[in-house]
Amino acid sequence: MLISHGGENEELTRLLPLLRDMTSRMIGLTSPDTTLARAVDFFLDISVPAEACPLGLAPTASSTATLALGDALAMAVMEQKGFSAEQFSRFHPGGKLGARFLRVRDVMHSGHELPEVRPDTKIRDVIQEISAKRLGMTTVLSEDGKLLGVITDGDLRRLLERVDMPLDLTADSVMSRQPRTVAPELLAAKARELMEWPRKITSLVVVEDDGRPLGIVHFHDLVRLPR
Repeated sequence: MLISHGGENEELTRLLPLLRDMTSRMIGLTSPDTTLARAVDFFLDISVPAEACPLGLAPTASSTATLALGDALAMAVMEQKGFSAEQFSRFHPGGKLGARFLRVRDVMHSGHELPEVRPDTKIRDVIQEISAKRLGMTTVLSEDGKLLGVITDGDLRRLLERVDMPLDLTADSVMSRQPRTVAPELLAAKARELMEWPRKITSLVVVEDDGRPLGIVHFHDLVRLPR
C-alpha cells in the first residue's frame, strides 16, 4: 500500500518497478492521473479541491482525507476478519479503552495475597490474617480448599457488640455462609457495578467452577480503573 497525495514523489516513483517485482498487488492512495495512480493495481482517490492551508502548500485537507480513508479501510478489514472486542483489548490494554475489557482475573489479589483460614481457626488468628492481608476480609476454606464462607471487618465489629469474650470463638461461628462470588472471566467493570451502592460490597471472592477461590477483587482496585 502506497500513499502519496501528489502521486509524483520521486523517492516513491523510483521504487515502483522494484515493488512490482516483489509483489503481485499494489494499492495506491493518491490523486487521479498521477504516476502512482497509473502504476498500482487498485487506485483509491484521496484528492481534495484545495488544501486548508492559506498558502495552499501544507497538506491539511488532503492529510485528513487520507486519514479518513485509512480508517474506513481498517474498519472494513476488521469486519471481514471478524475482529472481536477481546482481540482488540490484547492490542490496546491501557487507558479507558483497555479498562473496558479488563477481566476480574486481571485485577484480583491471588496467591500469597489471598487471605484464608479454616473453620476451626480462632477469632484472634482470624484478626491477624485479615490484618496481614489488608483486604478487610478473609475466606474460610474447607480442608480440600473449597469456599465455605467469608469473615469481614464488619462481621468482627458486630461480633464485638454482641459477645463479651469473642477471641476464643472459631471462624465457623462468625462467617457469612453465602458470600457473593464471581467468575474470573467476568468484566472488571461489571464487578464494580455489583459492588456499588446500594449493595456496598467492598470485596468479592473469585472462584473456579469447583468452588475453590482463586483470588479476591477489592472495590478500591476497581475504583482506580477509568470508566
